[in-house]
Amino acid sequence: MIKAVHFLLTYACNFECDHCFLHCGPGSKGTFTLAQLREAFDQIEELGTVESVYFEGGEPFLYYPLMVQGIRMARERGLEAGVVTNNYWATAEEDATLWLEPLAGLGLSNLSISDDRFHRGDAEPVTARAASAAAEKLGVPASVLSVDGLEGGLMIKGRAADTVSEELPRRPWRGLTSCPYEELGKPKRVHLDPFGWVHLCQGLTMGNINDRPLAAMAAGYDAAKHPICGPLVEGGPALLAERYGVEHGEAYVDECHLCYLTRLALIDRFPGLLAPRQVYGL
Repeated sequence: MIKAVHFLLTYACNFECDHCFLHCGPGSKGTFTLAQLREAFDQIEELGTVESVYFEGGEPFLYYPLMVQGIRMARERGLEAGVVTNNYWATAEEDATLWLEPLAGLGLSNLSISDDRFHRGDAEPVTARAASAAAEKLGVPASVLSVDGLEGGLMIKGRAADTVSEELPRRPWRGLTSCPYEELGKPKRVHLDPFGWVHLCQGLTMGNINDRPLAAMAAGYDAAKHPICGPLVEGGPALLAERYGVEHGEAYVDECHLCYLTRLALIDRFPGLLAPRQVYGL
């Protein structure tokens, strides 16, 4: 039962982080229109099981009016609404308050603030502190998302597979027999992007809402019959690579590393399930 929908409001981002799941950056294409948001919320309402939505990216604050309207749409439908941000806009507490006050007025339920070296380098966490202080003053619940170094919660998929994987220790591929991060068998959360793709994990889709309504997609989802999710649920990325005869190395950093590279090798075989291509750096 899908209880949460995370909008990838835009793939554009003012940063181009080495660990980005989605290959986001200043040149990334794809941003929701207002009409697409309305249609998405109509489909969420028809689904009838969703309790909360999040606005993510890319960087959702780059399209601030659209994000505000999306939060308003969510709240009007009785849904909790959260935002994930790199807080580039929080240059000082006073300025951060200016940005957050309208969101507080709409009843924003959570502000997730990125604070790690991938976002700010070696600089002091000025924006994270300003955003946190402003959120506290306005009564907006806030939490910090942090990757504490290469071995502190970093998942090796997306751009990270190319940029940081060589620096990390590896495990034998045969031991990578589960998906530790997503409930692919019975998903409770999906990501929805501007192209209509419904992601079970970044770049691994249930389908596209432009081809089939979300409610029908969710009702008809059977992980065992999904060509990618079936093997992942049964035996993790090791089985996925083995089942489709994908050439692979002897060791990988983690499950995400092998899964991502295996899916990349299969993208032309399953273009309707491994999409969009740009999240694979293509």
